[in-house]
Amino acid sequence: MIFLTKFGLKEWLGGALIAFPIAAALITLALAFNFVWMYFPAAFILLLWFCIAAFFRDPVRVIPSELDILVSPADGHIKDIKILKNSEFTDFFEGKPVLVVGIFLSVLDVHLNRTPCPITVSEIIYKQGKYYDARDERASKENESNTLLCKVNYDKHQFPIAIRQVSGAIARRIVCAAKQKDKFLMGEKFGMIKFGSRTELHLPANLPIELLVKEGDKVSAGTTIIARIK
Repeated sequence: MIFLTKFGLKEWLGGALIAFPIAAALITLALAFNFVWMYFPAAFILLLWFCIAAFFRDPVRVIPSELDILVSPADGHIKDIKILKNSEFTDFFEGKPVLVVGIFLSVLDVHLNRTPCPITVSEIIYKQGKYYDARDERASKENESNTLLCKVNYDKHQFPIAIRQVSGAIARRIVCAAKQKDKFLMGEKFGMIKFGSRTELHLPANLPIELLVKEGDKVSAGTTIIARIK
């Protein structure tokens, strides 16, 4: 079953309030005066609204129940996997190297972001920036971004992670409903990036994990297992 996310209420509901009355008026005129050609602009308007609404779809996801895994924070394809010895969040990771899994979201992907595991939000860092294509290497460092610095404390595992929302060339609005000290379960929705973007998962590089994805893999938020903690 597919619903429409509340994070896009302004777009899909506002669009419906404009598109439906106009389409209804055109169809009414077509029926009243036999203006057959009016069906075409009416159909186009409804199709345009459908395309916009489809971007804000919120499909039901079955979240895994294991306590030793990290699931994908976004839909899309794994763009890159790298280790950074120095990152913007070095202090939060206590100066240790960070493993970064970058996910590229096209305009056709579901754009909701979900938590990769049970987390407590320690800090949220918003950074203004540029709007390079999310596949560009410069996007990760220079684009507008919003980062959740989080602590993981479940089962026997305690470690820091960062979930980073990065704008793309088309995406111009990052939505984040999370606040400092908020707690989330695995796979919970906390925001989205509108119209094409990048999402990153930052993990301690010394964390004893088995990475289960590689560059080019297709992933789904909340369901695809990114890594398993050994």
